[in-house]
Amino acid sequence: MSADAMLKVEAVNKSFGGVKVVQDVSFSVARGGRTALIGPNGAGKTTMFNLISGVIGMDSGAITLDEARIDHLPARKRIGVGLSRSFQNIRLMPHLSVVENILLGQHSRIGGLGELFAPIGWISSAPARAEAMRRLSEAGVDVDPDAPVAGLPYGTRKRIEVVRALMSQPRLLILDEPAAGLNPRETADLSTFLKSATADGLTLLVVEHDMAFVHGLCDHTVVLNFGRLIYDGPTAGVRDDAAVREAYLGARAATVGGAGRAA
Repeated sequence: MSADAMLKVEAVNKSFGGVKVVQDVSFSVARGGRTALIGPNGAGKTTMFNLISGVIGMDSGAITLDEARIDHLPARKRIGVGLSRSFQNIRLMPHLSVVENILLGQHSRIGGLGELFAPIGWISSAPARAEAMRRLSEAGVDVDPDAPVAGLPYGTRKRIEVVRALMSQPRLLILDEPAAGLNPRETADLSTFLKSATADGLTLLVVEHDMAFVHGLCDHTVVLNFGRLIYDGPTAGVRDDAAVREAYLGARAATVGGAGRAA
């Protein structure tokens, strides 16, 4: 594992009934790095994300953030110690405006009852709104900030959810398929935005099916197959790894092709 790791996953196991979904998985995410977590359908990627973010509990192992154990903390407490995430299925509040949804991402930073009401417009918060507008601009989201999110295109709402996750000022941001539903221009803009965010010190962990997006964004890749770790190394080498090719293509096909597009 990296000596300067922001996140460490150590010997983690998770079963549902008699099915072992994650089996003795260990990997780390370097501080300030951009790591992808990929694998075929059913590999255990989403389960691992849910374990890291606290949506579900693990059976055994350890998860640490900046050398502090977080696996005992509920999901809402992990946000407070510097971990934020987006979801594969959009979880914005459709009846609220773009800027109101983004401001809800500040919930882990509230200091009192008055600040609790500020994100949804009951109390004016000019600095918070200015930060939300700045992050929207940096993410390349060109929409009316006061428009309800319900009427916006799917790809735009996906990027708004990423911006909302950043409002908690996380040290580690984990994203579940952030490029899903984006057109090529939106995908490129998102990649550029996330690179700039990590340049400012943010650490990134991404589950993603779009391998072109992964190769353009991530410097390190972890691959799972049937709940086991089969690759942990530079993204540039993932397509040349025999175990990865076999996982995606099968033993015979792996001898004549690359890993292609992740599933």
